[in-house]
Amino acid sequence: MMATTGVNKLTRYVRFIRLMLHILSGVLQSFILPYVSISRQNQMTCNWAQKFLRIIRVQLSVDGGLPACGPQGVILVANHISWLDILVILAAYPVRFVAKAEISTWPLLGRLCRNAETLFIEREKRSDTLRINQQIDSVLKSGHSIVIFPEGTTGNGDVLQHFHASLLQSAVTTKALLCPVAIHYSNCCDDSRNASVAYVNVTILQSLMQILAEPKIRAELIFCEPVPSADRNRRELARLAEKAIARTLSLNVVHTAAEIPSDLPAERM
Repeated sequence: MMATTGVNKLTRYVRFIRLMLHILSGVLQSFILPYVSISRQNQMTCNWAQKFLRIIRVQLSVDGGLPACGPQGVILVANHISWLDILVILAAYPVRFVAKAEISTWPLLGRLCRNAETLFIEREKRSDTLRINQQIDSVLKSGHSIVIFPEGTTGNGDVLQHFHASLLQSAVTTKALLCPVAIHYSNCCDDSRNASVAYVNVTILQSLMQILAEPKIRAELIFCEPVPSADRNRRELARLAEKAIARTLSLNVVHTAAEIPSDLPAERM
């Protein structure tokens, strides 16, 4: 769905140029991330994401208690509407994320994600889930937090897709704190749901231009009550996180067929 707002082409082009320069600056900054402390990495990442949102006129509000950063990272579990979700989260909370492998091929953004040590998963390969879970374990133990989008795909935001449990095995093995996070985009003029943000049936460039055509977008990030992982399996965690986000956003959940144990990596005690 293309945006139908009155933002003129000149404004869009100016925003686009500013954004490309900002992404380029992010790529350059990302080369030094491995050589600074975790706290400095977090500060640089949050500052960069906040400026990204300002350039594209996304107004961010954050509700709920942010989980405290400790010696072991936490797992954020969020609904998934757009590629913009990760920028919204990064602007509020320092985190690494799991993304589909094709993002690594995107111009500039792909390089930025690779330098920021994003974990790329090939969703078509079931065997890749075990590898990613092992990498998530290492990320958490190193003190970094990570965000997972268990729907496995983006949606238009009017329903919540079934949460897949496969990438939550790391929460079980590390006993990490699981924090459900609800994301919502609305129009600033009337608080109605903004449909231009949804990354569905469009290319990344088309999606970006739709967002740049909006005069202003309100993004709401709601941190729900954390879910302790101890004494729970990954399917229980998936359903609890799913329920928390659906309740927060007043959304119905579209469930698919039940997950088959053989499709998932084995539980590790």
